[in-house]
Amino acid sequence: MKKGIIILTALFTVVLTAQEKKKEKGSLDSIQKLDEIIISTAAIFGNKYVAKHRTGSAYYLSPAELQKFSFTDVNRVLRSVPGVTIYEEDGFGLRPNISLRGTSPERSSKITLMEDGVLIAPAPYSASSAYYFPTIARMEAVEVLKGSSQVQYGPFTTGGAINMISAQIPTEFGGKVRASYGSFNSNQLHAKIGGGNKNFGYVLEYLNYGSDGFKTLPSGKNTGFNKNDIVAKFGVNLFPNATVQQSLEFKFQYSDEEGNETYLGLSEQDFKTNPFARYASSNEDKMTTDHTQYMLTHKVDFSKNVRLTTTAYQNNFARNWYKLNDVTFNGTKKGIASILEDPTTNADYFNIVNGSVNSAADAIGVKANNRKYYSTGIQTKLDYHWYKGNVFHDLEVGLRYHYDEEDRFQWVDKYSISNAGVMSLTTDAIEGTDANRVSSAKAFASYVTYKVKYNNWTFTPGVRYENITLQREDYGKNDVTRTGANLSTRENSVGVFIPGMGANYKFNNDFSLFAGVHKGFSPPGNQDGQEPEESINYELGTRFNLGGIKGEFVGFFNDYSNLLGSDLAATGGTGSLDQFNAGEVNVSGFELLLNYNFAKKDAKISLPISFGYTFTNTEFQNSFGSANDLWGTVTAGDELPYIPKHQFNAGFSVEHADFEINLNGRFNGEFRTLAGTGNIPDAERVDSNFIVDVSGKYFINKKLSVTANVINLLDNTYAASRVPAGLRPGHPFGIYGGLEFKF
Repeated sequence: MKKGIIILTALFTVVLTAQEKKKEKGSLDSIQKLDEIIISTAAIFGNKYVAKHRTGSAYYLSPAELQKFSFTDVNRVLRSVPGVTIYEEDGFGLRPNISLRGTSPERSSKITLMEDGVLIAPAPYSASSAYYFPTIARMEAVEVLKGSSQVQYGPFTTGGAINMISAQIPTEFGGKVRASYGSFNSNQLHAKIGGGNKNFGYVLEYLNYGSDGFKTLPSGKNTGFNKNDIVAKFGVNLFPNATVQQSLEFKFQYSDEEGNETYLGLSEQDFKTNPFARYASSNEDKMTTDHTQYMLTHKVDFSKNVRLTTTAYQNNFARNWYKLNDVTFNGTKKGIASILEDPTTNADYFNIVNGSVNSAADAIGVKANNRKYYSTGIQTKLDYHWYKGNVFHDLEVGLRYHYDEEDRFQWVDKYSISNAGVMSLTTDAIEGTDANRVSSAKAFASYVTYKVKYNNWTFTPGVRYENITLQREDYGKNDVTRTGANLSTRENSVGVFIPGMGANYKFNNDFSLFAGVHKGFSPPGNQDGQEPEESINYELGTRFNLGGIKGEFVGFFNDYSNLLGSDLAATGGTGSLDQFNAGEVNVSGFELLLNYNFAKKDAKISLPISFGYTFTNTEFQNSFGSANDLWGTVTAGDELPYIPKHQFNAGFSVEHADFEINLNGRFNGEFRTLAGTGNIPDAERVDSNFIVDVSGKYFINKKLSVTANVINLLDNTYAASRVPAGLRPGHPFGIYGGLEFKF
């Protein structure tokens, strides 16, 4: 498959090259020099031009693109980006599962997630599963980086990095208010105001959104959520008249969520009968969270060519997901995932789950997955660029010291249930008696990248170094006051160099070829001696503009020498987060992106169309039995679970000064939930789906507009996943209208 992808990419490149005009002569134009502006550490690219001139695959979702649909669901935002694989869980995108180029998608735990250039997962080294995800509705841009140049961003360097750029401080006074309402009592209020001059600036932002949910409980209880988000930024130029310019920017962010969400899905039969039902035993399930972020950024411009930026940051995240965990019958306990896998054999347990019998006391275990996360650090970046003759040089050096921890203090309450579906608390457990431990990580990271541009060539060699110490202190279930009487500890350390090299050759302004190779890395767990995830990753691609069709075609091959799997409750595991070796795996594929505008350049109406396609092939190179059967018994040649082979996205817009209409369709191919090959068994398959969304705006004047959105226009009923426990539906047809006022 590796050879096939490389040959396919090479053939595609040859075809394009044959259609190109002779190389245009001349030096770098003014547009190209945009690539030589020092970009803020809050951004990877900062604009589409820089993104498409990377020596690796990159995508920049601009403010205009994000505003087309004004999605609150990050799954819908990212689906237009080739190489991104997503499977839904709750239908609203509250806890996404994102993969880049075949990395394990579970809880987005194998990609580097950032907000304004700072690691944003709750504990990115010690517990990277992103139960907190920034609210996409308040973001001004989203950057997706894949390929060799991602060695600047870690610790996860296999698939890529996603950076979300929050509200930027404006240079003049202005703001906006947006309100919408629609199906399932869904509502949104988004307000932002800011201003500035050459010495001081600020921006304040508030976002609230929520829904009653589209699922139904026998009790009639709300199955939705409510979220609040507040952001404040203040910036000041310290010495406006000095030769060396300095500035400070302070950012504060707070968010909270309360949602009646569950891990419990449906059996095959019940999903066919009523896919939007929920079982009575999930009636008490509830997620509560709060998150705060503090950032202080100091920037020094020694000259127009030299900038030093230093950011100190702290993230705090607390959450308690109180949810159905297990069922006990005749003294034997079973987890909900195993019950839903075979409800016929486990009929006695399943009848308790669906509330069709009178259970014994303490039959139902509802676990308080109560955890606190803490993440803090300081990072600095020096950027120095210069010309020597007609050669452009750019040197970037970055350092980061980081500490994070996850504090688990969990318990399991016991309930009974009646055949009327009513749950009653029978044992109020002591807090800390289920899990009582702290996992932590100390990490020092540094990188050096050097970019040199000579004539039509660009080279970007770079190397990253990560030194990580991971620890776990387990106080045990009987020491809830944490005296340390039964304390057990373990520790694991790793130090690794992560090199990468990218190159780009620009034939002319309409055609370029790029290639790269880099080392992929993911930190190991805290078990003594466990090895990290490692791979060697290759890509070969081209960017082109042929007859107005702009696009990108990239082939990739990731050669894993040691893939790591994680024991996540979100995938039907125990939730210990322990990692296990999955051995050698090959992941290969290609990504295609096409853009075209049917309208003439000077037309009053614009008719842009876009198309993106991703093919991904995965193959285990060895056989093994995965821990707790999370992936099943694996045989060499089997495919990875949760990764569809085929995905495509198509978008079409009608844009006028007075209105706009946007149509977007996404096909997500079938995927397996256990490793295997050939036809996927029914009980291990999530079927393919094709979902169409529509949005529209009418501009009453320059300040006021009317908005409308339709989610799942064709009202397709589809299964989004089979994990954590049973089949789960995607968002059904929903229609939403609103007003937006700018000033």
